[in-house]
Amino acid sequence: MPAAAPVLAPYACDASRSRGRLVAEPASPTRSEFQRDRDRIVHSTAFRRLAHKTQVFVPLSSDHFRTRLTHTIEVAQIARALSRGLGLDDDLAEALALAHDLGHTPFGHVGEDALDALMRDHGGFDHNAQALRLVTRLERRYARFDGLNLTWETLEGLVKHNGPLLTPEGRPTAKFARRGVPRPILEFDAECAASIGALGLATYASAEAQAAAIADDIAYDAHDIDDGLRAGLFELDDLRTASPFVDELLREIEQAYGALERARVIHELGRRIITRFIEDALNESARRIAASGAQSAAEIRSAGRQVVAFSEAMAAADRSIKTFLFTAMYRHPEVMRVREKASSIVEGLFPLFLSDPRAMPLEWDGAYRGARDDSARARVVADYIAGMTDRYALNEYRRLIDVSMDLA
Repeated sequence: MPAAAPVLAPYACDASRSRGRLVAEPASPTRSEFQRDRDRIVHSTAFRRLAHKTQVFVPLSSDHFRTRLTHTIEVAQIARALSRGLGLDDDLAEALALAHDLGHTPFGHVGEDALDALMRDHGGFDHNAQALRLVTRLERRYARFDGLNLTWETLEGLVKHNGPLLTPEGRPTAKFARRGVPRPILEFDAECAASIGALGLATYASAEAQAAAIADDIAYDAHDIDDGLRAGLFELDDLRTASPFVDELLREIEQAYGALERARVIHELGRRIITRFIEDALNESARRIAASGAQSAAEIRSAGRQVVAFSEAMAAADRSIKTFLFTAMYRHPEVMRVREKASSIVEGLFPLFLSDPRAMPLEWDGAYRGARDDSARARVVADYIAGMTDRYALNEYRRLIDVSMDLA
């Protein structure tokens, strides 16, 4: 028999009351609907590929820096902690955390930027929209349907975990004002509207999805500091000068332990960053939820603002860390050197596959030839490249274009 379900807060999503799946399926005798979603994500091909996709560094250079997979696991752990503390469905939060990076290209954000530029005349490229395509179209594992046939709640959270995509008047929000909401999201929303219900692109997502989103921020701050320090891109003194929050934590460590070896200081700092952010988010979120008066998941969605959030002081600490990391890490000359090479790989492979689809595996060549127009054909190529791991993309570039290419 399955373990008894935890007691949920009234504003949590309830798996027993899910709006369902696009293709109806009988209930599982041993797992909730959200547990099934989580398990399908973990067993997907796209999830396994995260092990060999870059977070910030190219994994080929070291076995110890984060990949998309290790980052995703850390996000899932933090999301579960937040969800349990707030009385939410932690299986749904975990599923969303595990799925949030499925749509990322090889080589981190540089790969996405390159692919977006190449797809500009064909609807662009957005990793959240690509994650939706993966779980609804591109995963082909099940006999009865394409994708993973996830619940409405998981799909909604995947699309809206960073907030609404449309204003209440139906216009794109600031993030999408220039280019509009990605076409794959709008098309899938219309499909949902005709069956299990529209995703509500003008409202916030569930509290579980918001927990997964803020968990992503917490994980980024902690592990990018860890990776950057271990890589020698900056030093502890640089970081403490830029962030009073980090300076305070380092003073606590010094007062408690005196002179520690550098590796232990780095780990202790990361541990304290995560703990402090989680504790603050739990307190601030409980306050916001109480102030909203929400007594259902629907009322969380219509609250008009994010309810799982940092306090103003901790939001400022988060900004100070991210501002520092942008310059000291993401724009470090060594990182930029690798980024330029990685970008050239994507920029070289895309036109090659577009002009010679036979260079792709047979199933992708077939999808290309069956596409209805130029934009659909370009989307097939983008889907293929987006699914590549760093190593596979590098090897394909070496095989097809330049055998001497090296990211070291």
